[in-house]
Amino acid sequence: MYLQKLSLVNFKNIESQTFDFQEKINCFVGDNGVGKTNVLDAIYYLSFAKSYFNPVAIQNIRHGEDFFMVEGSYVLNDREEKIVCSLKKGQKKILKRNDKAYEKFSEHIGQFPLVIISPADRDLIVEGSEIRRKFIDGVISQQDKQYLQHLIQYNKVVSQRNALLKYFAANRTFDALNLKIYDDQLIFLGTEIYDKRKAFLQRFVPIFNEKYQKISKDKEQVDLVYKSQLHTMSLEKLLQSNLEKDKILQYTSVGIHKDDLSFDIGDYPIKKFGSQGQQKSYLIALKLAQFQFIKEQSSVTPILLLDDVFDKLDENRVSHIIDLVNNNAFGQIFITDTHADRTEEVVKQSNKPYQLFNLNSNEMAIAKK
Repeated sequence: MYLQKLSLVNFKNIESQTFDFQEKINCFVGDNGVGKTNVLDAIYYLSFAKSYFNPVAIQNIRHGEDFFMVEGSYVLNDREEKIVCSLKKGQKKILKRNDKAYEKFSEHIGQFPLVIISPADRDLIVEGSEIRRKFIDGVISQQDKQYLQHLIQYNKVVSQRNALLKYFAANRTFDALNLKIYDDQLIFLGTEIYDKRKAFLQRFVPIFNEKYQKISKDKEQVDLVYKSQLHTMSLEKLLQSNLEKDKILQYTSVGIHKDDLSFDIGDYPIKKFGSQGQQKSYLIALKLAQFQFIKEQSSVTPILLLDDVFDKLDENRVSHIIDLVNNNAFGQIFITDTHADRTEEVVKQSNKPYQLFNLNSNEMAIAKK
């Protein structure tokens, strides 16, 4: 699979632009603020019908305009596929595949697999557990439709149960039978999700460790640990034993929506004890492991987006990333960087065909190999 053409209208800071892409490596270079990352985000939009960087869809419309459109032409299994995602103010977002609109965007997830590596990934280390759960869910959902549907249903039931708990508190009442309807659904869905998360991480962690050791030249030992309340108690017992607490708090305090991942270097949290370079290597290894996992589970090689990855990495770590690209495990790659010379020097080492788009130039000069 590869993206042949990308057309943007009123997307973020881009008024109108069309790109024709190389099948292997495509690089966007230019000063900060010219729109390099926005182009990558548009490609991300075509796979997930949302922005990687800004979840508020209407804020992705160019200032002063009332709509945006992102259109991509792919080659997938020797067929041409056209994906269009558009949004007009005051209306619902529309996602079409070959001119046919999706009823549920979730049906599109995993059809055009993609992995992005970006400075924004640092949120995985520094922010709360929700973003790390989203990472696990995002990897599994690209190759397991049932998991995604169970996750959507589970989150909906949690919201309904929370609303019921608030109703009980506001009206000084309690209906155990009514609550049990939601509990039974949570127990089934939550246990299914927990089992799949646990099975996924058993396969994923060794891949991640292998990627990190290659990037770091075996300099440090890292770990990725799944933390869940369900390790020690069934969800049924958790809900029973925390009922009084939930009634006081007026929300569901236990379940798989409280799961987390522990990111460690040595025996310590990488958030506190890892250098910037180690943290960046950790995140790159995490995403490269995601790439390999999706590729192994799918018949399609994902597209890889590398947003500003050369910054804050020493030459050895950069060269190891290029070695990984060199081994033919990857398909199409998109790269952004502020330094055109550095980017070209790095991609030349890969011995793969590449294109260089200079976004500083109005004519967008392209270097090809």
